[in-house]
Amino acid sequence: METEPRQARLWQTSLVSGNAKHEPPHKPVSLKMVAEKVGLSSAAVSRVLNGSPAAKSIPKPTQERILEAARQLNYRPNLLARSLRRGTSHTVGVLVPEVSEGYATAVLAGLEQGLLQAGYFFYLISHHHRTELIERSQVMLAERAVDGIIAIDTALQQRHRQLPTVTISCPDKHESVTNIVLNHKRAAELAIDHLTGLGHRHIAVIKGQAFSSDTEARWQAIQHAAANANLKLSPELVAQLEGDSPSHDPGYFAAQRLLASKTHFTALFAFNDVSAIGAIRAFREAGLRVPQDVSVVGFDDVQSAAFQNPGLTTVRQPLRTMGILAAEAILRQIASPAERPSSRQVMVDPELVVRESTCPPSPKKPPKTPS
Repeated sequence: METEPRQARLWQTSLVSGNAKHEPPHKPVSLKMVAEKVGLSSAAVSRVLNGSPAAKSIPKPTQERILEAARQLNYRPNLLARSLRRGTSHTVGVLVPEVSEGYATAVLAGLEQGLLQAGYFFYLISHHHRTELIERSQVMLAERAVDGIIAIDTALQQRHRQLPTVTISCPDKHESVTNIVLNHKRAAELAIDHLTGLGHRHIAVIKGQAFSSDTEARWQAIQHAAANANLKLSPELVAQLEGDSPSHDPGYFAAQRLLASKTHFTALFAFNDVSAIGAIRAFREAGLRVPQDVSVVGFDDVQSAAFQNPGLTTVRQPLRTMGILAAEAILRQIASPAERPSSRQVMVDPELVVRESTCPPSPKKPPKTPS
């Protein structure tokens, strides 16, 4: 005679063999189930498990009994439901063009540091500069009950009015938005003054892609710095990055176009480190030495810049600090929604990092550029 249901024996066998195929579904353990186990009200159990100040009125042994019951039942609170009741989700939405080596990764590291210290997490959306996706992403994030939005290098034509918003390197000004920006004027001066100080008078420039938020501001700053240094920028020595690839390819092809112009230059100021590294490869393939024949200055100071051969001279953008500042700004707005700024700009200063990719121009006649 069977004393144990066959279904139960099959379930036990499946657990021993590691096959969970026949495992019956488990209902999530509710607060009510914990309360029933200890024989107390759900309100009392909730006060203890949620760390409410009112839990102090409950005797210590009773609190320990509630906590032990929750552990035995493997109780997990519904954090989303709790957050919605409190009116905050402790999450932030972040918009970036793409995630790759360089700008966005360094900013996200600082952003993550600032948010995690405050117990916040973030949703990350890569929009690849697609206007419709930028707009739709803000709606999607609002539907997921985020407490605010941070947009990095993102052209926000319109922002979500109900959500606190902070931007990093964004060209558009919006009411009640804090924008973290680099001092481009100072950045251009550092690079141009460094090159002219070494004796360079024929300087090529690689501009950023048309869709990048920093492109126009940085180009205007470069022109201003060149004028102050009595330096003429030849149109033939200005190339723009093309395409949306975050790889070294756009810089490589831009440098090839500069070489194809047959216009003599002894130095290059690139839009970012990634494009500078691509340009160095193009120069080497053309038989040019860096820095003896062409000095190269990058921008950003990504982690790999110091480990290039030669080490890349670059304008360091304090990207991690910008991420931390953005986190602090969004947290302030979330904590005090009635005190949101009408609009505010926080400017950070760059720093020149001199490595081995720059030196005085060679007095010898430069090598012939390829046909």
